[in-house]
Amino acid sequence: MTYSVKFLPYNTSVKVDDNTSLIRAAMEAGVHINASCGGSGVCGKCRVLIEQGKVEGGISEQLSLEDQGKGYRLACMSEVSSDLVVRIPIESDMDTSRLNVQAGSRHTAKVMYANIDELRQDGLFFPPVEKIYLELDPATAEDNQADVTRIINHLRFKHDEHRLTMDLNLIRKVPDIIRQGDFKVTATIIRPVREDGKNEIVNIEPFDTSNRNFAIAVDIGTTTVFGQALDLRTGEVLSEHGEFNSQISYGEDVISRIIFAEKADGLEILHQKVIEIINKIIEKIIKKAKIGRHEVTTMTLAGNSTMTQLLLKINPSYIRRAPYVPASIMYPPFHSSDIGIALADHTIALIYPGVSSYVGGDIISGIMASGMYRTSELTLYMDIGTNAEIAIGHKDWMVCTAASAGPAFEGGGVKYGMRATKGAIEDFSINPVTYEPMVITVGNQKAKGICGSGMITITARLLETGVIDSRGKFNQSLDIPRIRKTDDIWEYVIVYKENTQIDRDITITEPDLDNLIRAKGAMYSAALTLLEEIGLKINDIEKIILAGGFGSYIELESAITIGLLPEIDPEKVTYLGNGSLLGCKINCLTNAFRRDVGKVVSMMTNFEMASTHSYMDHYMASLFLPHTELNNFPKVKARLEKLRK
Repeated sequence: MTYSVKFLPYNTSVKVDDNTSLIRAAMEAGVHINASCGGSGVCGKCRVLIEQGKVEGGISEQLSLEDQGKGYRLACMSEVSSDLVVRIPIESDMDTSRLNVQAGSRHTAKVMYANIDELRQDGLFFPPVEKIYLELDPATAEDNQADVTRIINHLRFKHDEHRLTMDLNLIRKVPDIIRQGDFKVTATIIRPVREDGKNEIVNIEPFDTSNRNFAIAVDIGTTTVFGQALDLRTGEVLSEHGEFNSQISYGEDVISRIIFAEKADGLEILHQKVIEIINKIIEKIIKKAKIGRHEVTTMTLAGNSTMTQLLLKINPSYIRRAPYVPASIMYPPFHSSDIGIALADHTIALIYPGVSSYVGGDIISGIMASGMYRTSELTLYMDIGTNAEIAIGHKDWMVCTAASAGPAFEGGGVKYGMRATKGAIEDFSINPVTYEPMVITVGNQKAKGICGSGMITITARLLETGVIDSRGKFNQSLDIPRIRKTDDIWEYVIVYKENTQIDRDITITEPDLDNLIRAKGAMYSAALTLLEEIGLKINDIEKIILAGGFGSYIELESAITIGLLPEIDPEKVTYLGNGSLLGCKINCLTNAFRRDVGKVVSMMTNFEMASTHSYMDHYMASLFLPHTELNNFPKVKARLEKLRK
């Protein structure tokens, strides 16, 4: 259920879902309320008057009994439960002509979901692994054909299965298994990726187990590893779990891990670390889903080129040395137990192929999950993270590249940066008259740092209000206590220490801003360079797909304001989420996608930014907010000019 919330004295309304916090509603409406504790209810500055309607909660010791009786509530602790009219008191009031966000214009990307029913309707849902129950004729003196022949002939004549094979390890087990089941068995068959390939019988079980057919999807990220347990009959995700990649102890980025892998036993150590994490995740998800290890018949994994080679214990040294060559871009299916994954010997694993040293299987997986390779819309795919990976194209062609963005989007390289866990500042606005902040944290707890989406929004708001200039430098002429110089570094105090969890002021500094500007510059300039290399312009883009850990939380106008994203209608931006994991999931569920993988890889042309001469020019031009060429951002330019008047 949605409700309308009207904010006075601005006469600004916004529709929000039931139980939305009132401070979040104000942020969505572009209405500023002084609030610096992140929504934990301790600063008492988000005091508002409920003139009509009712809210749940909002009463705190920060409010006097007299104020409570008059209808005052704390916005951060109040949940919308009806249509409301809310008055913002004088302490949060500002000149409405200087609102830094247009009412109701805050957009986050639309979330893309994988619809298995749509795959079925399109004829694309046919499982790559199938279990078939067989009631075999018992062996007799008159019918004494070989056990394996009996199984293959039954499948051929009763189930129209052809081109069947079985390996030696399984043949060794067959005689005992079929007699254990009194000639009633279940065959597990792996479908070929190529239509002219063989159907491999990978397992025989006694009795009917055809309703127990499961898969595991795994995304191997540089920082985190995620897994899902799937029901191959229904496409349902039964359980999921993520862990930090313990390889972090040997280097936070791929280059440092490659260097470690070159040391004695380094490759073996990094291989074992990622296997241990995958096994830990598998243990948790199969236990939660109540699945036996032997019931998992297939798995799909995806990672960048370095993570893939470390997983497979392949020397990654040449990835970081010119001419930057991976060992392979395609890998054959293999038994998951062959590399130490704790599943049954018959579980077949597939790894998404990559394109180059820095455009790996995780991007191919995400591109396939997004469906951009099947559409005619010119699409820009951006995986936002330490390694900025970008693809542009549609069903007829695609180009791709990678550029080092640095860790700023994930909280690294920022004095008070952190991941988007509880207490991370994720949303922000600023009063353009008093320069007092409005802060919302993940989980509405006292602040303890700033996450990537928070950094983007903070930077955009500081730019719009003139607190910083286009170079990310603070306006030292503003005589306000929140702008100060500490240890020769200028900074803005977002939250004073009494309202934090860390007993220190949380600030954003000029070096923080510089790191963010370099990160966004790498992403935008890589996209611009790709387009230029193929004779297109930013205006030709019809759709943007964002992937990565925080894409759904990015306030799109802020991302455009700082020059991270091209200036495009927010309705054309879609958030895929963990595209790599989603692509692994779909790959487990339907052979149509497995057969398309090679096609997608072959149609992609990779550009190395290091050897593309125009990239550095575009990068240097992008080291401003939003850009040195403001005509690329006409709406941002007009808005900044209006706000600065």
